[in-house]
Amino acid sequence: MRLLLDENLPPRLARNLSDLFPGSRHVEDCALGAASDTAIWAYSKANGFSILSKDSDFSELSAIEGAPPKVIWLRVGNVRPVEIEMLIRNRAGEIGEFLADPGRPCLVIARKLPRCEQNS
Repeated sequence: MRLLLDENLPPRLARNLSDLFPGSRHVEDCALGAASDTAIWAYSKANGFSILSKDSDFSELSAIEGAPPKVIWLRVGNVRPVEIEMLIRNRAGEIGEFLADPGRPCLVIARKLPRCEQNS
């Protein structure tokens, strides 16, 4: 259950989540910092990673290509890295089940909005 974190996520997040997802890396660690989505997709597929991203492009690619790689799309907006880490930690069981299910190419994880933001 290794994750490859897209460039829109902080590099230290991969290290912080290594207790839950050993072997996870950030695209910068793999010389993919400025790579295209298709290059990141190919690297993930060839090296057994699932992609963790805030970018909808990977979820769209998973709808076309299927898995592998699997995609975890974080629909969290502009939040602090610690909030992203806590969201992933709180949903680790669900993420693990998703990664083990060969029939699901994409998992969408959204943060719960405060009541005033939900009514906007």
